[in-house]
Formats: sequence, structure tokens, C-alpha cells
Amino acid sequence: MKKIEITSSATIFKDISELSSKDKMLMEKSIEARKTAYAPYSKFSVGAALLLENNEIVLGNNQESAAYPSGMCAERVAIWKASSSFPGIKIKKLAISASSTITNVNKPIGPCGACRQTLSEYEINQKQPFEVLFMGEVGEVVKTESLLSLLPFSFDSSYL
Repeated sequence: MKKIEITSSATIFKDISELSSKDKMLMEKSIEARKTAYAPYSKFSVGAALLLENNEIVLGNNQESAAYPSGMCAERVAIWKASSSFPGIKIKKLAISASSTITNVNKPIGPCGACRQTLSEYEINQKQPFEVLFMGEVGEVVKTESLLSLLPFSFDSSYL
């Protein structure tokens, strides 16, 4: 038996004002997308903004359904929209923001497990990491240099 240690690093910003102008603009786009999320059941809205290599910005937001779990997360809405509209174009950055109408979301909300798995496939396939930024409605912003830093021991097509 052997023990291994896995480390990951992230940069924590006090709030959106500390971000670079490019990162701030992308986060503002995720906030814009969040405002049109369809979340009548959870009251928890998420917006995602992808910056592609061709400088296109693709937005997504969560879409709920009364027939749980038929809804879809913002990150997967955005990634699949990007892939279908801009096939083969690499992702440079992803920004995510979250809010709720029933509570103050004042801590960073990262992608759920299903989104991490889906996003990891795109990062692996493009053979280039993409930065991930995430926040709640207010407060700190987390920035990682790679999606895979959020998902150690990821599952990919090499196992099939």
C-alpha cells in the first residue's frame, strides 16, 4: 500500500472588483445569464459564461423542470451550446455565479459533480486547461487554472 497526496491551488479574490478587467467582464456576463435562469422550484439561479478561443462568449443558465431531475445546470447548458455552435473551438475560461431568492449566497459556488465530469471531458479533449472562476451573489471569487484541479481522479474515455 502507498499513500499519495493530491494538491490543488486556487486564487481567492475578495470580490469581483479585484478581478482583471477580462475576468470581471466574463463574471459580469455570468451574472447577466443568471438573471434569466428558470428556477421556480429551487429558487437558486446559476449563470455561466464561457470565453472561447475565438473570443466568442457563450452564456448558459440553469433550467428547472417540475419533473425532477429533468432540469439542467448552467455550466452544461453553456458547454453544450458552445460545442454545438462552435465545434472544435477551444475554451479559455469559464465564469459561474449563483444567487437565491430565499437566502443570501455569499460564498463561492463551484460546479456540481455532474458538471465537473462533463466539463472535464472538454478540457481533456482540447488538451489544454481552461480557467474556472466562481462566486455566489456577493463576496469572494475563486479562480483555478484548470477544471481538472477541481476533479482529481477524473474519469475519461481512456477507461472505456
